[in-house]
Amino acid sequence: MKLNNLVKTNKKKIRPGRGIGSGKGKTSGRGHKGQKARSGVAIKSFEGGQMPLFRRLPKRGFKSFKKSNTAILNLSNIQSLFDKKKLTLSNSLDLKILQSKNIIAKKYGKLKILGKGEIKNKINLSVNFVSKQAKEKIEKIGGKLTLIKN
Repeated sequence: MKLNNLVKTNKKKIRPGRGIGSGKGKTSGRGHKGQKARSGVAIKSFEGGQMPLFRRLPKRGFKSFKKSNTAILNLSNIQSLFDKKKLTLSNSLDLKILQSKNIIAKKYGKLKILGKGEIKNKINLSVNFVSKQAKEKIEKIGGKLTLIKN
C-alpha cells in the first residue's frame, strides 16, 4: 500500500441551499429568476415553442388488453425435441409439461400447434389451438389431439 494508491472515501455529499460556504448556496446552482429557477416546475418535452418530437412523429401500434399469451410450436420443433431426447413418448404433451422442461416460458397460458415441418413420432397432444395442417399431419401418423376449451 502506498500513499498515491489511497482512495478518498470520506467525501461529503453536496447539500444544496445550505449557505454560501457549501459551494451550492443562495441560488443552489439554479441561476437567477426564470421558470427553471422556481420550484415545482418541470419542462419535460418543451422545445422552445417548436412542435415537440413526440407530437411530430406519427402514432403507431396498438396493445390489446384482451391479448392472451399463446405459445406457438411447430411440428418441426416438436420432432427436433424428440430427436434430442428432451421429450419422451410415454405421456401426452401439454403446456405444463413443456413449461416444466423449460421448453416454453412460464408466462404463456395457452398453446397452439402449427403445421410447419414433418413429424415422425406418434404423439398425444392436449392443446388450446391447432392449425388444419398440423391436425392433418398428426392424425395421419396416428397421433391423438385433445383440444382444451377455455
